[in-house]
Amino acid sequence: MLNNFKIITITHKNVSLQTLSKFIVPSTDEAELQLKLNTIKEHFEIEEMMYLATCNRVMYFFYAETNVNESFVGEFLSHANPQFQTDLVDDFSKRITLLEGHDALEHLLEVASSIDSLVIGEREILRQLRTAFDQCVSWGLTGDHLRLAMQLAVETAKGVYSNTRIGEKPISVVSLAIQKLLQSHFPKSGKLLLIGAGQTNLLVSKFLKKHEFKNVTVFNRSIERANSLAEMLNGNAFLLEDLKSYQEGFDGIIICTGSDKALLDDKLYSSLLQKDSSRKLIIDLAIPNNVEPSVAENFNVNYIEIEDLRCLAKENLGFRQKEISSAQKIIEANLVKFQKTHQQRQITKAMRHVPQKIKAVKSHAMNEVFKKDVAELDENAREVLERVLSYMERRCISIPMEAAKNTVS
Repeated sequence: MLNNFKIITITHKNVSLQTLSKFIVPSTDEAELQLKLNTIKEHFEIEEMMYLATCNRVMYFFYAETNVNESFVGEFLSHANPQFQTDLVDDFSKRITLLEGHDALEHLLEVASSIDSLVIGEREILRQLRTAFDQCVSWGLTGDHLRLAMQLAVETAKGVYSNTRIGEKPISVVSLAIQKLLQSHFPKSGKLLLIGAGQTNLLVSKFLKKHEFKNVTVFNRSIERANSLAEMLNGNAFLLEDLKSYQEGFDGIIICTGSDKALLDDKLYSSLLQKDSSRKLIIDLAIPNNVEPSVAENFNVNYIEIEDLRCLAKENLGFRQKEISSAQKIIEANLVKFQKTHQQRQITKAMRHVPQKIKAVKSHAMNEVFKKDVAELDENAREVLERVLSYMERRCISIPMEAAKNTVS
């Protein structure tokens, strides 16, 4: 039975993110996606199916007796996306992962537990899996087999996060920067200058909002982008060139711009200080650095640069990777239990009509086959016969059920 679980998946490990888009089911809205997935399911005679598409993963997880090979996968993906090019399966094993049975279920659990993720230990993938499954349930694509598999995936992921340290130690440079900010005991009301309003500082802003920093001023070359971040943080926005004349003081600076040379030199920094001699925090997230080395040397600052954060991120990633073996032990143990659970469930489903059928046999015997013989019995004899048949009925139901349980265990 487990061999009917199948997975076709393509990830960031095997193809570029641009190529990954050719493996998705294109749609303009949910209604169109629902129709296309149901059409695929019917066309390929798939019993149950689940579809997951993220920024770095496309996965088709299904339960079917269909023989899934490279030829099937090529036809399946072409049907899913008309833009799919058959030459993408020429180097099949390097681009596409095809798994069945135990291997398919193991992969599902590894994905749910984030040990197969772009960012190891990142819990977002579990949320994405659950959302995709719930959506496929509401569209009538799934059934009992995938329900049991997803239940296993969620329980396993929770077990991995509870019993290993795979989710500890941040590996995002931005989250590490915010961690350093918090560890420095920088006050929530402290005056922060956020220099640059690109993607990195957008992420920084989300963290600042989450941790309720209340006094942020944004500087950027584009006032529109500066205003966007400032509105998020209930702060003020200025052009980057306004730094030269800024005289309102500060307690800390977080800087990340696209400049290929340092923007914050001794002269500008001295101007920003306004003769304030207290120790300041500077977090430089730019490559190359946006802060001249002399600033850290000549002024009273706690200077945190991106290279230090990147080294720490690499070290933390190594820590998380060491936890993978512990996670895999949990996965293997749960797979063993699932095999028994799944077998028991199939036996229970197969035998759910047994009680009704046995009752029907008893009724047919009493009221049809032996009707005349029963009618000739006196009341006491009929009562004894009824008790005997009722006992036989109960035993005929329980014996095969017990035998089935013993077989599985």
